[in-house]
Amino acid sequence: MIIVHKIDDLALDFFPELKADDNYESLRQKIVEYYSYGGVVPRITIGDGFVKIEIDNSPIIAQQAEFAKATKLCERSQFAEAIPLLRRLIAKNPAKSEYHRVLGQAYSVTGDQESAMDCLIDALKWDPTNNYALLMMGNIFARSKNDFLTAKKYYDKVVENNPEDATSITKIGISFLQAGLVKEGLDYVQKAHGINPGYPDAIYGLALAHDLLGDAKTAFGYATACLKKCQKDDGAVRQYAGELAIANAKKYLEGFSGEVCFKNYHDKVERMCKRPIKVVEDASIETAAKIEYAETYNRDYHLVKYKPDYIGVYHLMMHELTHLHLATEARRKHCNMQFTSNTAQYDRFMSDFKGAMEAAVKAGIPQKSAERYYDALFDGMNTQIFNIPIDLFIEDRLFEDHEALRPIQFLSLLGIIRNGVMSVTDKTVVQFSPAELVRASKVLNLVQALLFKDLFGLDLISEFNASPAERKQADNLFAEFYEYRDDREPGEEYELIAHWGEDLKLSKYFSLVKEATWDEPLTMDDALSNLEADPMGLDSDQEFKAEEMRRFLENQKEIGVNMAVVGFMVEALRFFEDKTADEIKTIAVDIAMQGMHGYNPEKKDYRVGTIPGKVFSGYHIMAYFYVSWALGMPESLAQLKMPFDREYKLAQMMYQ
Repeated sequence: MIIVHKIDDLALDFFPELKADDNYESLRQKIVEYYSYGGVVPRITIGDGFVKIEIDNSPIIAQQAEFAKATKLCERSQFAEAIPLLRRLIAKNPAKSEYHRVLGQAYSVTGDQESAMDCLIDALKWDPTNNYALLMMGNIFARSKNDFLTAKKYYDKVVENNPEDATSITKIGISFLQAGLVKEGLDYVQKAHGINPGYPDAIYGLALAHDLLGDAKTAFGYATACLKKCQKDDGAVRQYAGELAIANAKKYLEGFSGEVCFKNYHDKVERMCKRPIKVVEDASIETAAKIEYAETYNRDYHLVKYKPDYIGVYHLMMHELTHLHLATEARRKHCNMQFTSNTAQYDRFMSDFKGAMEAAVKAGIPQKSAERYYDALFDGMNTQIFNIPIDLFIEDRLFEDHEALRPIQFLSLLGIIRNGVMSVTDKTVVQFSPAELVRASKVLNLVQALLFKDLFGLDLISEFNASPAERKQADNLFAEFYEYRDDREPGEEYELIAHWGEDLKLSKYFSLVKEATWDEPLTMDDALSNLEADPMGLDSDQEFKAEEMRRFLENQKEIGVNMAVVGFMVEALRFFEDKTADEIKTIAVDIAMQGMHGYNPEKKDYRVGTIPGKVFSGYHIMAYFYVSWALGMPESLAQLKMPFDREYKLAQMMYQ
């Protein structure tokens, strides 16, 4: 065995005799005495800033079984038995650094810090690279003696011994942070995080540091990042990180109004759906926020209602806007669906669960109350199977697109999921509800909890007390969502609703039907409003705009718009686009003079001198007539009394 001590501040603490004689020769005997045992005498070399101790440890008897027993006793907090056993082990073999270290730990846990320090110094004399002993010494100085200057000497030695030991460096940093020394602690945890970015404890240390600095948003971000990295055995840090995430989300909420975040998204969706979106307070609504679609309520605007005093209401308002966002995307592709249930489906539900309702009545529930309860069950299950698949896409999109909203989204979803836990574990609910409906509801709530864990790392799944079969089904449904997640096409959320309805045996209680409004013709006013709202097509994909134009043109044929004139007007607009104002006026006057006695729509050989080489039909020349005056002399256009105002508006839209 070779032990090497660097003669530095720590070695001088271990061997105060070294301070007395620069020669060190007079101290050789004392060092020999300390390291001699069992008839084995060490060889000591002192010089060049080091003390080297060489010991022949071959005669030493192995004591692994007794040491393992002592360690187990410490793990069970049976220190009264462990301490004497460890002292006996040391008496037989003092050269084992770990014997001293574990004995020191036992003394420290029982509150005897002075004895603990004596043991730990012995551990370090036998092995100056024992980082656990160094850490414990640093912790005793930091926590018990409030001596952080000395503690830092031991901590820095840990880093010197193993600069890549992220675990030990993190523990050092957290010790400083817990003592309120934020700068020092942050330096260590940043170093540890740089060594191992995926180490949960180091990420937690960063969260704790930013919490102490008052940066709630950054602390929340690190806390949830820590939760995502936690493994099965990381129970303690998972608990601390979860508490820190909740606390900092609440701090963030105190200074977060959400108005700017909501307004920006509101304006984007409003441009996209090309209808106004009004927002009003309404304390009478059952939920914190809801959206009423213009089409459903026969209005020319969509309406978002909200309860102003609800915690995290801006998240739920943006959630409702995202419902409209997804529906609008689906409408553009003509694949938006409406979720409906009819009397026959309601009667089927009541028939299927008639026995369960009668059992509730026999158990003492009044008949009317039982009927109302099963009415609510019918509505509640349909609400869940419709909303939860869509909600997964909505929450995923909000998380990705609105980083500033994340702490509020976290708190809001936390409340929703815990309400879901109560709804499927409450004894009264379970007792009086059909088992298959409780199971379906639990699976759907579990899927929401799986997304919450995926987004924020906080695992609430165990709170549902789910059976293995329920958990497996929830995992399968979430895996199906995951397949759609990254490359979802508009309207595919309805496929999930249909699939999950089948899987959960709920599909016979609802219907998905294609939205009827897209079979209706698009009016000219609607088309022109769309053009004005998005003249460059920035918010519309080309396939959608082409389909919109097709439906519009078909409608104009039905209401009597002369599409031949429209086409000729588009041609005229293109012809005049590079002409000067004077040139357009000259042509306008020329056409007007030639047509003083009128143009015959049936004639096909009109010519205009200022447009050489071109032959016009009757509608053709009338289109050029109208356009030339609309461009060159708009103030006099009405005097022509030509009945092509609608055709010109349409031509302008097509030309643009």
